[in-house]
Amino acid sequence: MAKKLSTGHYLFTSESVSMGHPDKVSDQVSDAILDSLIAVDPQARVACETMCTTGLVIVGGEITVHNAKAVAALNDAENTVRAQLRKIGYVDDIAMKFDAETCGVVRTIHSQSQDISIGVSEGKGMHKEQGAGDQGLMFGFACRETKTLMPLPIDLAHELVYRHAKAREQGKIKNIRPDAKSQVTVEYGANGKPIRIDTVVLSTQHTDFWNGKKKQAELKKQIIKHIIEPCMPKKMYDPKTVKIHVNPTGQFEIGGPHGDVGLTGRKIIVDTYGGRGRHGGGAFSGKDPSKVDRSAAYMARYIAKNIVAARLADECEVQLSYAIGFPEPTSVYVDTFGSAKIDDGKISKLVEQHFPLTPRGIIDHLKLRHPIFTPTAAHGHFGRTPGKIKVNGKTFETFTWEKTDMADTLRKAAAV
Repeated sequence: MAKKLSTGHYLFTSESVSMGHPDKVSDQVSDAILDSLIAVDPQARVACETMCTTGLVIVGGEITVHNAKAVAALNDAENTVRAQLRKIGYVDDIAMKFDAETCGVVRTIHSQSQDISIGVSEGKGMHKEQGAGDQGLMFGFACRETKTLMPLPIDLAHELVYRHAKAREQGKIKNIRPDAKSQVTVEYGANGKPIRIDTVVLSTQHTDFWNGKKKQAELKKQIIKHIIEPCMPKKMYDPKTVKIHVNPTGQFEIGGPHGDVGLTGRKIIVDTYGGRGRHGGGAFSGKDPSKVDRSAAYMARYIAKNIVAARLADECEVQLSYAIGFPEPTSVYVDTFGSAKIDDGKISKLVEQHFPLTPRGIIDHLKLRHPIFTPTAAHGHFGRTPGKIKVNGKTFETFTWEKTDMADTLRKAAAV
């Protein structure tokens, strides 16, 4: 029988999926192709979609490149796909019926529409400055529940699948495969703050070694020991009361693209805030930064995180919106849910004063014209640690939108 919640308390749940989940396989393939092109042609226009199923990967979309190296990279797309599948761990065709070496790779790609291109290319459309690659609305969110300034349920759900990948790669748990899903339910108090972990779900694909009730019981013990307990906040995790479900169907041998067709952009809530913050609807992976679906969503997160880091608010959601071909946002909206030290309208004005919001301004400020996108396509686009990545001998910054380098500026400007 479910525990009765105290008055004003509520449960909130978020999920994540592993790098081997079929939809995330598609996201990573799309971003791997994007990175292979933008590494040699920073102005490449890429909208790459991927579908993967039993023994087959189909890559399609609209791609325009501008030099011979980029043409060569595009022609090498099949090898890019296979290399990414190897990194994920699909290297056994007989057992998993999906394998980096033996799967078919079909490519169906054409150039970006000229009608879109003139609006995005500087000096060619109705406006001198680069316009947005599409119309749309984008949201960014941050709160003070975790060190990453992410909501606790999605933060923990991502950590679970990350630890699953490490346990598999390092051999801490034998005979598990790349496909996995996590889900975390947190109880919140009447003040809206998390107080305890209520339920944890983790499903992991495995070999036939783990088939049967006794084997599944042992696998559950190992999952709890190596994956679940190490990432749970001790003050909120009580082994006596938390409900834990590992492979609740009783078996998960058939998985990956053989178990379910994967598509790019089908895990947009996993990619963002686990349902806590709103989502504008646009997917991220496979899109170059001229697409504001991606770049403006990154900027919205950057703004929200810096507002919270500046302690102007404990919780913040930022909405930006754009019209295709037009450089300036059509709206800027900040909602702090009553947690701000100053008026939300004043915060909105500070945002417009201190953050570049045109597509070109966003790209330059966050350094998005670099091959930094494949790492975003697993374990979430937000709540990650900024770092560096080496590609073709060059070093690039990653997850720049997770920096809080504008917090001091905002705090001083707000005079609080």
